[in-house]
Amino acid sequence: MSLPTKEEIIEDLEFFDDWEDRYKYIIDLGKMLTPFDPSLRTNERLVRGCQSNVWIDFDKEGESLLFKVDSDAIIVKGLLALVMVAFDKKTPAEIVVFDIDGFFAELDLESHLSPTRGNGLKAIVAKIQVIAKNANL
Repeated sequence: MSLPTKEEIIEDLEFFDDWEDRYKYIIDLGKMLTPFDPSLRTNERLVRGCQSNVWIDFDKEGESLLFKVDSDAIIVKGLLALVMVAFDKKTPAEIVVFDIDGFFAELDLESHLSPTRGNGLKAIVAKIQVIAKNANL
């Protein structure tokens, strides 16, 4: 089962009346992520600046970057799914120019996250953007 598109997620979230239901939906998105091999949970793949443990691994396929992500927190796995909708299977150039802040604003996401979760989300995005910039060289 693949993740919905950015447009489908925005539409789905608008369907819910309250944030408790939206969080449940986001958690369900996290369950759709590709399983992460536990052997990839290394310090090199660990994202610094997150309250929860978050690991990011990637491969290059043609011009695109393919990401594998994981977290030990279910809500963070859901947030990772949102980030994957934006960045997975995109070229480094597409990742660097993608308006992630605009995407999160459309979801009304950051105002409903704790400051530590919001900072962790920014750290995840920053790590992926650094991977993309380095892959472009």
